[in-house]
Amino acid sequence: MSGRLVRAIMPDGPPLRLLLDGAEVMACAGDSVLVAVLTARGALRRHEFSDEARAGFCLMGACQDCWVWLADGQRVRACTTLVAEGMHVLTGTPAEFPG
Repeated sequence: MSGRLVRAIMPDGPPLRLLLDGAEVMACAGDSVLVAVLTARGALRRHEFSDEARAGFCLMGACQDCWVWLADGQRVRACTTLVAEGMHVLTGTPAEFPG
């Protein structure tokens, strides 16, 4: 599946591997989680109430639309969190999340 974003120029940094909902995707050093996700697929997550595909809104950390989880249970904004080698990103609410 192609992503929503297409790189015009590849960054010079080393490629990084991360897991996105259990699937391996490639990113570049310096990418935000949001860039990594949207270069790999068409949407960041599904809306909690309508199941609508969401890709982030403001893309700068102000709107609260791009929250994702890391495998350690930490919740982060995809647009302001940089990718790291071996990072495991969950775009849906983890089963053990209270609610």
